Amino acid sequence: MLDDLVPRLAALRALAEDEHVTHAAEAAGVPQPTVSRWLAALGTSLGAPVVVRSGRRVRLTRAGRILCEAADRALTALEAGQRAAAEEVSPERGQVALGFLHLLGRSVVPALVSGFREAHPSVRFRLVQNSRQDILEALSTGVVDLALVAPPPADPAFAHAVVREEELVLIVPPGHRLAGRTSVGVAELAGEEFVGLERGYGLRQITDDLCAAAGFVPALAFEGQETETVRGLVAAGLGVALLPHAESPSGLPEIPLTPRAARQIALVWTADIPLPPAVRAFRDHALTH
Repeated sequence: MLDDLVPRLAALRALAEDEHVTHAAEAAGVPQPTVSRWLAALGTSLGAPVVVRSGRRVRLTRAGRILCEAADRALTALEAGQRAAAEEVSPERGQVALGFLHLLGRSVVPALVSGFREAHPSVRFRLVQNSRQDILEALSTGVVDLALVAPPPADPAFAHAVVREEELVLIVPPGHRLAGRTSVGVAELAGEEFVGLERGYGLRQITDDLCAAAGFVPALAFEGQETETVRGLVAAGLGVALLPHAESPSGLPEIPLTPRAARQIALVWTADIPLPPAVRAFRDHALTH
């Protein structure tokens, strides 16, 4: 029965992506009439249709969508288990899909990957850069195996370990009224215009949280997706920003916050899905280096 159910659920999952039976059949590697029969059989077993016609396409019914969500979780776990079994036989032929924030691609990720590859030269990597929100979504759906994000997620569906901490400082344009200060409290920034990252990025969440704790909502004049873009906007006099201390001199005044503020970078994995051997080995390497 499982042999019949798995391809049917895979076709249903493919159908949910673009609501086109032909494309679902191509993804499943079977003729279109076969997929139509599978969908009808699923509806019969449920006692309610899983799809309805909508013009030249089909769309999932409520029952179909509930089944599809369950199928997605089950197939993700099954695919991970199949991969883990294959890598158990030959763990050095495995692959690690690592998601991480853009800023971490300059030093943290290259250092971790190169150090790991010295001991495991045949393990392949697929690297995915994006915002914190998108990376955690990719982790929850199985697109990536591990994620490096900041701040760590509170969702119990994830397990994590902090691997690095970075002090946050106030970045201001040269000649700014605060440029000569040795420290500054966040509450003193209530009247300033900020530049920062878009919502969904970890640094934006940290900035919003620090300002909220100080009793105000930051006025964002400009939003971007790269910290170097944010530094450039600050240099142009368009606002101030809360960023990690620059690894190389930027020419911009950096003022420590009082009390000290920092962001924690965490390695994250799903709590309820076993990690394949190569992924587990890289996680252990990252946690000890």
